[in-house]
Amino acid sequence: MIMFLSVFAGVNVHKAHAEAALNVNADGAILVDGKTGKVLYEKNADSALGIASMSKMMTEYILLDSIKKGKVKWNQQYRVSDLVYKISQRRDLSNVPLRADGTYKVRELYQAMAIYSANAATIALAEIMGGSETNFVKMMNAKAKELGLKDYKFVNSTGLNDRDYKGLQPEGSGAEEENVMSARSVATLAFHLINDFPDVLKTASTPKMVFREGTSDQINMINWNWMLPSLDYGYEGMDGLKTGTTDFAGYCFTGTASRNGQRFITVVQNAKDASGSQGGYKARFEETRKMMDYAFSNYSNVKLVSKHYQVKGQKTLPVLKGKENQVKIYTKSALNMVVLNGEEKNYQPVLVLYKNKVNAKGELTAPIKKGETVGYVTLKPKNGEKTSFLTAEGQKKAQVDVVAATDVEKANWFVLMMRGIGNFFGDVFSGIGTTVKGWF
Repeated sequence: MIMFLSVFAGVNVHKAHAEAALNVNADGAILVDGKTGKVLYEKNADSALGIASMSKMMTEYILLDSIKKGKVKWNQQYRVSDLVYKISQRRDLSNVPLRADGTYKVRELYQAMAIYSANAATIALAEIMGGSETNFVKMMNAKAKELGLKDYKFVNSTGLNDRDYKGLQPEGSGAEEENVMSARSVATLAFHLINDFPDVLKTASTPKMVFREGTSDQINMINWNWMLPSLDYGYEGMDGLKTGTTDFAGYCFTGTASRNGQRFITVVQNAKDASGSQGGYKARFEETRKMMDYAFSNYSNVKLVSKHYQVKGQKTLPVLKGKENQVKIYTKSALNMVVLNGEEKNYQPVLVLYKNKVNAKGELTAPIKKGETVGYVTLKPKNGEKTSFLTAEGQKKAQVDVVAATDVEKANWFVLMMRGIGNFFGDVFSGIGTTVKGWF
């Protein structure tokens, strides 16, 4: 029985092709399939680099999770703290001004954070969820560990440099510290965010909104993601996700776009211009466009395994204690995967049986129900290279259950007894035959 151990890290199947086609000008970059997290391109993806306001994706994740669990309500009121008021008055930072004696709903603070990258609104949400930003930073690092992120450190909820807090930064962090994360971990966070809470894209894709419309405090919020279709660097299908800029991090962007049922996620950190100098807004969007164009032009979501597919040489499994001594198995449904155009035949379906379903000899034990899952089929590149996925959960979307095609009832005691007797005498006569043969 062929058994295949899935590997989540390694060389991307088409890494050489992607590197030849792309020359992303950034300190760190990655391109992944938005459904499975399959890595299609990476550059220095495991180095912890500055992420600036891309940090707010973690604040968004924890907020949406808290709302889902009923810990926070959208219409919950927040009274402005001294820290939040002081930060909100800083016009050199991305903000919506908040009144010292004001109260604000969670939803409007969230919109200000997700659309306008409002820093004081972000700290307000951190205080709502953690009691203080110091406690919330602990929650951020704990959630990062829970999500399987690596190469990260959160020191505040916003992504600002701690110097911008003017001595009021969360406890335990230095005066000049700043959040860092690798491109792979940023993409993993984004992957979890849009798959666990897809409604985040409804807000992230909002190009413009008026904060506190109809009041004397109203302010026009234009989304910092200028690649939204109606904005300056509009890109078809772009609907998220988060920009970030500081002197330390440079110009960063986590983008996601969907066309014709295909979604991709990109990350660029410290985007550069063509000369290699630190770029600006345009550079981070141009490098994102480069990766998105490559993905939509060169990859397709292709059916590689059909429904009721049977792996060659493994169309049945032996059955113990059953009325029948074998059962037909096949895939429960079809399996699609994003692959490089023209490379569909480069993948070999491989059967993996669950150890709790078969014995050491690969045998099932009756009774067996039709449709009972016995394992799964995954896809292995024929060239022997490894395919990299962001998460184990994502990779499961690139495999399909294998089930029993029919029922196999357990044989009654008399049949089992007669089989046992038959097997016993069969072994005896086989032994005698071997011995007699040895005499001559």
